[in-house]
Order: sequence, then C-alpha cells, then structure tokens
Amino acid sequence: MKKVFLAMVCTLMSLSAAPRAFADASDPVLIGTYGGWKAYHFADKGGRVCFMNRQPEKQEGKFKKRGQVFFFVTHYPEEKDKNVISVSNGYAFKSKSQATLTIKGKKFPLYTQGEMAWTKDPATDEAVMKEIEAGSSMTIKGASSRGTETTDTYSLKGSAEAYKAITKDCGAGKKSSASGKRKD
Repeated sequence: MKKVFLAMVCTLMSLSAAPRAFADASDPVLIGTYGGWKAYHFADKGGRVCFMNRQPEKQEGKFKKRGQVFFFVTHYPEEKDKNVISVSNGYAFKSKSQATLTIKGKKFPLYTQGEMAWTKDPATDEAVMKEIEAGSSMTIKGASSRGTETTDTYSLKGSAEAYKAITKDCGAGKKSSASGKRKD
C-alpha cells in the first residue's frame, strides 16, 4: 500500500495539474519549506500521512531525458511506521538492480521496483535518518533500465527542520514499525 501512496505523491508533485491518482487520498498540503526540503501531509483512508522531500542539487549521468527526481522520508502514524526512506528516480531502474545511498561514506542499499527504491527494513530507515541528521550531503547512485548510470547529490541543509515539522504534524513518536517488516 505504501508503494501506491508514494507513487501517487510523486505523480501529484511532478505534474502541474495532476488528476487525482488515488481515490482515497487527498492532495498533499505543504506544511513548510526548510532549505531545499519541503514538508507535507495528506489524508488517506487510514489517516494522516506526513512526508518530507527534496530534489537533488546535482544530477550526473549520460542521460538525454529524465523525469523529476525526489527523495522522501515518510511517516504513516496509523500504521505505526515512520522514517520510511524512498526515492523516485525519474526513470525505471534496471530490473533486479539495487541503488546505493551514501552519507558520510556510509553506504545503504536501496531495493528498486519501477521508478521507486526503498531501504529493506525499518532498522535501515532509522540508520539512514541518523546519518541524514548528522550529514551535510548524500548521494544516490542507480542504473536505468537502459543501463545508464546516474549519481544524484542532495544537500541535507534544512532536513532536520523538515523532519521536526513532519514528526510534529503527524504526531509520530520515536519508534518505527514494531514488526520490523516492510508493509508494502
């Protein structure tokens, strides 16, 4: 279900006059902008969902055309899940590939499906959030279905403030999903 919501949010954010992509979800509402990070919430049938996102400051690779790229941190308080890390990469990833997120030399694998990629579990989400809070920049490397390799660089300036805003707005506590399993 989360993959559907994130795909819907990506669609809404990338199109100027997007039609409703998911009948049970409202359009995202901007909470605030913090550096290059934006914080939002929207309502779905399960309650409020909050997320923060950012587009890369720098995109590298030998591509001719690419869709919009967004990095997300999402809270699903009704499901008792928070800090869900994902990226919408603006192209379909190479089948059965992994992308790599790097902050301060620490690397985290991202598992790909279509244009989206996620960490493997809530423990990895927590580890990535810890690095985001302490870092100044991060990169995500991936390969498209055509084999084009890309590297996207994101500034983390403003990420702490955006994170505080989504955590406050959704009333998300300190713990992530108790099950330790991804609820897709």
